Amino acid sequence: MKFKTVKTIFAFTLPVAGVVVLTLALGTGVASVSASSGRTRQLHVKKECSQYTGSAGSFCTITASNVLGIVVGTRVIYDQAAGIPAGLLDSNVVLDAGNGNRVVGRCTLDLASNLGLCTFSDGTGNLTGFHARVDVDCRSGCRWDGPYGFADLDRDDD
Repeated sequence: MKFKTVKTIFAFTLPVAGVVVLTLALGTGVASVSASSGRTRQLHVKKECSQYTGSAGSFCTITASNVLGIVVGTRVIYDQAAGIPAGLLDSNVVLDAGNGNRVVGRCTLDLASNLGLCTFSDGTGNLTGFHARVDVDCRSGCRWDGPYGFADLDRDDD
């Protein structure tokens, strides 16, 4: 009889313990996701493109930025010419903020709508670990807006 009682208690306790462990694991995961998502910031950049000719190597210049490492005067240098493929600017880019502070990425802009996307994957100098995915809107002026962060989450940059 004692054996049957122990078996019944064990059969009831094991599933309850499993639910408790699963609940704690999921709760911890949610806290981690919330903490890391709090480190993502919104990038807001304006640029002017009077020096941009549409050919490889031409550039635009940042005129406003809320990211300390991307200062006013930073050049956005386009590696590929506009129109290849037809109707698009689809180019590797380098953000050159001077003094070895650079970011590499890729931008695609629909030349008919003047809307597009830029992604940035890493940088050097003050921009080491920088990453972003920003919407491009060049319908009236040119601006980038979207989330950015640094691979080093302990870095404090606004």
